[in-house]
Amino acid sequence: MRKLPSFVDVQEDVLNALEQDKPVVALESTIITHGMPFPQNVEMAMAMAMAVEDEIRMRGAIPATIAVIDGRLKIGLSAQELDQLAKVKDALKISRADIAFPISQKKTAGTTVAATMIVARIAGIRVFATGGIGGVHAGAETSFDISADLTELGKTDVIVVAAGAKVILDVPKTLEVLETQGVSVVGYQTDTLPAFWTSESYLAVPLRLDSAAEIADFQKVRDELSLGAGLIANPIPKSDEIPAGIINAYIATAQSEMEAQGIQGKAVTPFLLQRIFELSDGESLKANIALVKNNARLAADIAVAFHN
Repeated sequence: MRKLPSFVDVQEDVLNALEQDKPVVALESTIITHGMPFPQNVEMAMAMAMAVEDEIRMRGAIPATIAVIDGRLKIGLSAQELDQLAKVKDALKISRADIAFPISQKKTAGTTVAATMIVARIAGIRVFATGGIGGVHAGAETSFDISADLTELGKTDVIVVAAGAKVILDVPKTLEVLETQGVSVVGYQTDTLPAFWTSESYLAVPLRLDSAAEIADFQKVRDELSLGAGLIANPIPKSDEIPAGIINAYIATAQSEMEAQGIQGKAVTPFLLQRIFELSDGESLKANIALVKNNARLAADIAVAFHN
């Protein structure tokens, strides 16, 4: 295991797994800090985080939820730390540009996809499970609002398992930017790009692989060619999806309200997710939990296969 900065704390079971070269799966923490408003997020975050971590353990890997708590960069959180993180009302949301800020200022923050990838790479964790990646926001041709997740995927050597891009985004443009960044986008047992809450879309995935072992073998070849990692697009189980026509109506309503209120920047995604949660009477959150757990299972299988 590589030497880590002095401000990093690694949970004991994660540290043992890394030192013994056993499979570890990274998890982000903005779903805990920004998934829902306080205090609803506390119960949800604890239940969801523990359930997702249990899914990973049951598949033979060790989960490592990543966050910054009081200026300490945490790789793996205890139940007490998860609870502490969920109860912080003003936690920051950090990406590549500002990941150093809460560390230097002794603040608390949840990590986005980009920030989690950076920390995973530093620790030597090869696989990361999330819900959906950020991407190109609607209207980006004038606002230039494009998530740092996309450039991070193009340069940081961590396999990301996600249910596609968040469908509140401009997904076709997101796919184009991923191609420009040289990111391999692999559909897991699917020929179309998953649409987050919905298992299928009209967009074809460039590549398809049907097992964790095939994904691990593909990545080993990319390693030999020094090509970095990429995105594994894993559809939400059909039994848990929200039909496209229903979820798209909620999204259109939420986006119209967002524009009317002038919401921009980092506030866009939390606002849209919260309004869709309200409009769907909580069904979007149920689907979100199902897809994150599904991604955790696949990520654990890939991590285990990568060590075989």
